[in-house]
Amino acid sequence: MHILIIEDNEEIATHIINNLIENGHQADHALRGDEGVEIAMSGNYDVLIVDRMLPGMDGLDLIRRLREQGNQTPTLILSSLGDTDNRVLGLNAGGDDYLTKPFAFSELLARIHALNRRNHSQTQETTLVVGNLKMDLLTREVWRNEKLIELEPRSFSLLECFMRHSNQIVTREMLLLHVWDYKFDPQTNVVDVHVSRLRSKIDKDFDDQMLLTIRGVGWTLSDAKC
Repeated sequence: MHILIIEDNEEIATHIINNLIENGHQADHALRGDEGVEIAMSGNYDVLIVDRMLPGMDGLDLIRRLREQGNQTPTLILSSLGDTDNRVLGLNAGGDDYLTKPFAFSELLARIHALNRRNHSQTQETTLVVGNLKMDLLTREVWRNEKLIELEPRSFSLLECFMRHSNQIVTREMLLLHVWDYKFDPQTNVVDVHVSRLRSKIDKDFDDQMLLTIRGVGWTLSDAKC
C-alpha cells in the first residue's frame, strides 16, 4: 500500500513510517494540513492517516476539503481527543475511522488493512438494486430514481451491506463484522452515527423512507415505493 501520513509530531510520524516500511508499505509524510491537502490531491494513495490537530489547517477541515474536491481516499483520523463527541465530529467530517493516541502500531496496521481491503474489494456482481435504489459496484455510484447520491467509502460499504440484506433485519453486530471488520467499544455509537448519515443521504428529499430503524434490534432497508 501507498500511505500518506499527515502528522506534525515528527516522532510519531517517524514511528509510523518506519513500521510501515518494515511491513512492506510505501509511506509519504506531510507536517502541515495545507501541505497534506496538496500532496493527497497530487498522489495516488490507498489510505490517508490524518492527525486531528495540525498547523496550517485542522485535520477535520483537511478531510472536508479533500471530500469537496472529490478525493474519496479512505482516511484514518489520529487524535488524543477520544471522547464520543470528537469521534462523531471526525466521522461527520468525512473520516472513515478514528484511532486515539496513544495507540499500538499493530492496531493501526490492522485498521489500515481493513480500510484498504474494503475499498478494493471485488465481487462477481456489478449492480445491486433495491426498489428504486441502484448501486454500481464498479463505478461506485449510487442512484435513487434519477438522482445521483454521493457517498464516502464507509457509507458506500454500509449501504452495500444493507442492500445485500434488503428487507432483513441488520443488527449492529452484523455491521461491525461486515463493514468495520473489528469490534469497537460496545458503548460507542459510531454505527448509529454512520447509519444516520447514510439515511440523510438516501432518504432526504424522497417521500418514501427506505432505511428504517427496528427499535432495540437494528435496521432494515426496505423496498421504496416507486
